Formats: sequence, structure tokens, C-alpha cells
Amino acid sequence: MVKAEEIMEIFNKHRGDAIIFTAGTAGYKTWPEISNNKNRDAIFGGAMGASPAIALGFALSQPNQKIVLFDAEGSLLMNLGVLSTIAEQNPGNFYHILLDNETYATTGGQPVPSSNKTSYDGLAKSAGYKSTYNFTDLEEFAVNIESILEEEGPTFISMKIEPDIENLPIELRPPLKLRPAQEVISDLRKDLNIS
Repeated sequence: MVKAEEIMEIFNKHRGDAIIFTAGTAGYKTWPEISNNKNRDAIFGGAMGASPAIALGFALSQPNQKIVLFDAEGSLLMNLGVLSTIAEQNPGNFYHILLDNETYATTGGQPVPSSNKTSYDGLAKSAGYKSTYNFTDLEEFAVNIESILEEEGPTFISMKIEPDIENLPIELRPPLKLRPAQEVISDLRKDLNIS
């Protein structure tokens, strides 16, 4: 397994001006440290299971913008039907990257059911995504990500990652340094000239 930051650092070299949505521990803890364009990052805490639908809505409303979602398998499982909705809507600008740590890392590392049996890229393919990939090797991901981001979506990529488990009770953890949702929305609107 690889670390989320390794995947994100490689991706960031090919990001261009894509708008990034995140879910899961790796999304809200790691991506903000790596991102090179904070005004195009839409990181919303406390939205477990909702991130794919939010990113889909944005992809449909902004068809000329590349939309990338760093998702987590625990979050995706809370709204698995969204895969069919994304495939049905068929956004050509949507790239769904699942970082699978096989745990609910934010809540203490409980195992995700069937974590070693579920083929998330297989689920996305069966739902109707145009392209699906499962990488087991960081170098293979690095070699292919640029061309994948040039394909017409919806595209799904899954990779296993090392878990970053949170064991402290939430009230004892250092506060997250996320931008308030209103600031995220305001920055995106300015950047995209949306009044």
C-alpha cells in the first residue's frame, strides 16, 4: 500500500486548473497541505457520503471545468447508489479517485465491511462509468494519470492506501484548519466569474 500524500503529490503535477473535492481523512487532512491552488479546492468537513453527489452537481453545472473528487471507500459506501447516478448523468469532466484504506480512519480505524473483497472499480464499471482503473503500484499510477485526465469521463480510479487512523476522541483532536464553506463557495464563484 502507498500513502495518500504520494498519490496526491503525483496527481498535483497534472492537476492543471481542475476543481478538487475531497472526502475522508486523507481528503481533509492531506490534500490541503499539497494543493497548489486553494481557490479551486472544495473541502467540506462532515459530509460523509455526500461528496460524490456534491461534486457531480458541480460537474454538471460547470461542464467546461475539470472536476476531480478524492473519495474514501467508507464515505462512498454510505451512498453507493451515487455511482449509478453519476454514470446516468455521464459528466465528461468528472474524475473520481477512490483512496481505499480499508478502515473508517476518522472514527478509530474500524474495518470497512468486505474491504478485501469489494472491487470498487468493478462497481463503477458495472454502474456505467466510461473508464475505470485499479492501481496497485504507485509508479503505474504516475505513468498513467496524465493520459487518464485527458480522457472523457466519468472516470473512476481506485488505489489502496495506508490508513491514517484517528484514535483520540473528536473533542480532544486539534481542530482542522479547513476554510469555512462560505469562503470556499465565495472563492470558487470569484474564480469562475459566477455572480
